[in-house]
Amino acid sequence: MMRNRRFIHRKEHKVPGLNTSSLPDLIFTVLFFFMIVTHMRDVDLKVRYQVPQGTELQKLGHKSAVTYIYIGRKAQSGKAEGDEFFIQLNNELATIDDIKAYIEKERAGMGDEDRAHMTVSIKADRDVPMGIIADVKKMLQQSFALKINYSATEKK
Repeated sequence: MMRNRRFIHRKEHKVPGLNTSSLPDLIFTVLFFFMIVTHMRDVDLKVRYQVPQGTELQKLGHKSAVTYIYIGRKAQSGKAEGDEFFIQLNNELATIDDIKAYIEKERAGMGDEDRAHMTVSIKADRDVPMGIIADVKKMLQQSFALKINYSATEKK
Protein backbone atom coordinates (compact mmCIF):
# COMPACT_ATOMS: atom_id res chain seq x y z
CA MET A 1 0.00 0.00 0.00
CA MET A 2 1.15 3.33 -0.86
CA ARG A 3 0.54 6.23 1.31
CA ASN A 4 0.10 9.74 0.20
CA ARG A 5 3.23 11.51 0.97
CA ARG A 6 3.04 15.09 1.66
CA PHE A 7 5.87 17.24 0.55
CA ILE A 8 6.74 19.93 2.96
CA HIS A 9 7.82 23.00 1.10
CA ARG A 10 9.92 25.36 3.07
CA LYS A 11 10.13 28.99 2.24
CA GLU A 12 13.32 29.96 0.52
CA HIS A 13 15.32 32.42 2.57
CA LYS A 14 16.91 35.23 0.62
CA VAL A 15 19.73 37.38 1.95
CA PRO A 16 18.46 40.93 2.20
CA GLY A 17 20.20 43.51 0.01
CA LEU A 18 22.94 45.61 1.56
CA ASN A 19 21.82 49.12 2.34
CA THR A 20 24.51 51.44 0.94
CA SER A 21 22.72 54.71 1.50
CA SER A 22 25.03 55.72 4.37
CA LEU A 23 28.23 54.70 2.55
CA PRO A 24 29.00 58.20 1.14
CA ASP A 25 28.65 59.66 4.65
CA LEU A 26 31.09 57.11 5.97
CA ILE A 27 33.59 57.76 3.18
CA PHE A 28 33.51 61.53 3.72
CA THR A 29 33.87 61.08 7.47
CA VAL A 30 37.00 58.97 6.97
CA LEU A 31 38.33 61.47 4.41
CA PHE A 32 37.86 64.40 6.80
CA PHE A 33 39.47 62.41 9.60
CA PHE A 34 42.63 61.86 7.56
CA MET A 35 42.67 65.46 6.37
CA ILE A 36 42.57 66.67 9.97
CA VAL A 37 45.06 64.15 11.36
CA THR A 38 47.62 64.40 8.55
CA HIS A 39 50.34 66.90 9.28
CA MET A 40 51.60 68.74 6.23
CA ARG A 41 55.22 69.58 6.69
CA ASP A 42 55.88 73.27 6.20
CA VAL A 43 59.14 75.04 6.79
CA ASP A 44 59.19 78.64 7.94
CA LEU A 45 62.02 80.16 5.98
CA LYS A 46 64.49 82.09 8.10
CA VAL A 47 66.83 82.65 5.18
CA ARG A 48 66.07 84.44 1.97
CA TYR A 49 67.39 83.09 -1.29
CA GLN A 50 67.01 83.86 -4.97
CA VAL A 51 66.88 80.62 -6.89
CA PRO A 52 69.44 80.41 -9.70
CA GLN A 53 68.36 79.68 -13.25
CA GLY A 54 69.32 76.63 -15.27
CA THR A 55 68.70 74.98 -18.63
CA GLU A 56 68.97 71.23 -17.96
CA LEU A 57 66.32 70.79 -15.26
CA GLN A 58 64.56 67.63 -14.08
CA LYS A 59 61.72 67.14 -11.64
CA LEU A 60 62.36 65.22 -8.46
CA GLY A 61 60.90 61.76 -8.05
CA HIS A 62 60.05 60.23 -4.65
CA LYS A 63 59.26 63.58 -3.04
CA SER A 64 58.73 61.86 0.29
CA ALA A 65 62.43 60.96 0.24
CA VAL A 66 63.66 64.53 -0.34
CA THR A 67 65.37 66.45 2.45
CA TYR A 68 65.93 70.18 2.01
CA ILE A 69 68.85 72.38 3.03
CA TYR A 70 68.34 76.13 2.60
CA ILE A 71 71.29 78.50 2.26
CA GLY A 72 70.83 82.24 2.04
CA ARG A 73 70.99 85.56 3.78
CA LYS A 74 69.20 85.92 7.09
CA ALA A 75 65.74 87.35 6.54
CA GLN A 76 64.25 89.59 9.17
CA SER A 77 60.91 91.32 8.72
CA GLY A 78 60.85 90.30 5.06
CA LYS A 79 64.12 92.01 4.21
CA ALA A 80 67.49 90.36 3.60
CA GLU A 81 70.25 91.82 5.70
CA GLY A 82 74.03 91.73 5.40
CA ASP A 83 76.41 89.73 3.27
CA GLU A 84 76.66 86.79 5.65
CA PHE A 85 75.02 83.53 4.53
CA PHE A 86 73.23 81.10 6.83
CA ILE A 87 72.19 77.46 6.62
CA GLN A 88 68.66 76.42 7.58
CA LEU A 89 67.75 72.83 8.42
CA ASN A 90 63.99 72.41 8.89
CA ASN A 91 62.91 75.41 10.96
CA GLU A 92 66.24 76.15 12.62
CA LEU A 93 69.34 78.04 11.59
CA ALA A 94 72.33 75.73 11.81
CA THR A 95 76.03 75.42 11.20
CA ILE A 96 77.80 73.14 8.76
CA ASP A 97 78.65 70.79 11.64
CA ASP A 98 74.92 70.25 12.35
CA ILE A 99 74.31 68.74 8.89
CA LYS A 100 75.53 65.24 9.76
CA ALA A 101 73.16 64.88 12.74
CA TYR A 102 70.32 66.37 10.67
CA ILE A 103 70.81 63.84 7.86
CA GLU A 104 70.94 60.94 10.33
CA LYS A 105 67.72 62.15 11.99
CA GLU A 106 65.94 62.53 8.63
CA ARG A 107 67.14 59.11 7.49
CA ALA A 108 65.91 57.49 10.72
CA GLY A 109 62.44 58.96 10.15
CA MET A 110 62.09 57.45 6.66
CA GLY A 111 60.81 54.08 5.55
CA ASP A 112 63.10 51.54 3.91
CA GLU A 113 62.08 52.46 0.36
CA ASP A 114 62.44 56.20 0.96
CA ARG A 115 65.79 55.64 2.63
CA ALA A 116 67.05 53.97 -0.56
CA HIS A 117 65.92 56.96 -2.65
CA MET A 118 66.96 59.68 -0.18
CA THR A 119 67.90 62.87 -1.99
CA VAL A 120 69.19 66.07 -0.44
CA SER A 121 67.96 69.15 -2.25
CA ILE A 122 70.07 72.26 -1.74
CA LYS A 123 68.08 75.45 -2.15
CA ALA A 124 70.80 78.04 -2.18
CA ASP A 125 70.89 81.71 -3.07
CA ARG A 126 72.54 82.35 -6.41
CA ASP A 127 75.16 84.54 -4.69
CA VAL A 128 76.28 81.94 -2.12
CA PRO A 129 80.05 81.41 -2.39
CA MET A 130 81.05 78.00 -3.73
CA GLY A 131 83.15 77.47 -0.58
CA ILE A 132 79.97 77.17 1.51
CA ILE A 133 78.40 74.79 -1.03
CA ALA A 134 81.60 72.70 -1.04
CA ASP A 135 81.59 72.52 2.78
CA VAL A 136 77.93 71.42 2.77
CA LYS A 137 78.69 68.77 0.13
CA LYS A 138 81.64 67.52 2.20
CA MET A 139 79.40 67.07 5.27
CA LEU A 140 76.77 65.32 3.12
CA GLN A 141 79.47 62.98 1.82
CA GLN A 142 80.54 62.18 5.39
CA SER A 143 76.88 61.44 6.18
CA PHE A 144 76.64 59.10 3.16
CA ALA A 145 73.96 61.31 1.60
CA LEU A 146 75.32 61.01 -1.91
CA LYS A 147 72.27 61.96 -4.00
CA ILE A 148 72.32 65.74 -4.16
CA ASN A 149 69.99 68.01 -6.09
CA TYR A 150 70.35 71.75 -6.66
CA SER A 151 67.07 73.66 -6.93
CA ALA A 152 66.76 76.10 -9.81
CA THR A 153 64.18 77.74 -12.05
CA GLU A 154 64.09 77.30 -15.79
CA LYS A 155 66.03 79.85 -17.78
CA LYS A 156 63.85 81.62 -20.30
